[in-house]
Amino acid sequence: MEPADFYSGIVVDAYAKLKSTSFDAEPYLRFVQAHGEPGLEIGCGDGEPLLDLCAAGLEVEGVDSSGDMVERCRQNAARRGIGVQVFHQRVQELRLDRRYASIYFAGPTFNLLADDGTALRALVAIRAHLTDDGAALIPLWVPDPTPADELGVTRATNDEADVELRYTPLSESYDVERRTRVTTARYERITAQGTELADREWVVHWHTPSSFRRLCADAGLQVAGLVDDDTGGLAAEGSTSFTATVRRSAEARR
Repeated sequence: MEPADFYSGIVVDAYAKLKSTSFDAEPYLRFVQAHGEPGLEIGCGDGEPLLDLCAAGLEVEGVDSSGDMVERCRQNAARRGIGVQVFHQRVQELRLDRRYASIYFAGPTFNLLADDGTALRALVAIRAHLTDDGAALIPLWVPDPTPADELGVTRATNDEADVELRYTPLSESYDVERRTRVTTARYERITAQGTELADREWVVHWHTPSSFRRLCADAGLQVAGLVDDDTGGLAAEGSTSFTATVRRSAEARR
């Protein structure tokens, strides 16, 4: 399922209320400060951490494949009194009118690109939107299977006083050869008038350090850094959380 289709409807409300972590804006702020403006946040969602960078005075724009998420981001920006440019486009089909000194994904959003072919197209689009001396920051993640005792277990929260949001992972497939985990989940909004329900497939496609380097080379990008998030050292083939910094290759700058 396309992220644009996944993050729509009641899932947008559930995402805001039930997400288990918040983004720390500081690493992205430092990245844009180091590599320059303008910046572009890919997969900006409802505005975290994009709006914090804008509030800090940085010129950063956002793009997301979900129209509902883009609208939520604009609402959050207006609520905070922040002016921001946000675009509704898929990263693999990115067509913006300028190039950027800094491009970054907030968290491992790159893993939502469902296969290597789509990931390659996204990297080609990123290359096209980087300035010649620009850089892109791409966090990556190798997920574990969801523990069996968590399948069928519901998490719930109140959206409003009389509205309950629920998330339940129902089943999962985990394919090591294809490097893909597909989790079928149920989202519910429960009110006095009844229950609204949406079943969605959450696809996570992961990359190893070597497979990601090959994709970058095919896309005309060079990997300037590949850091293991847990150790702070160079990512090894067994790393499960690592962050890449990529630039246009010398050939692509010609």
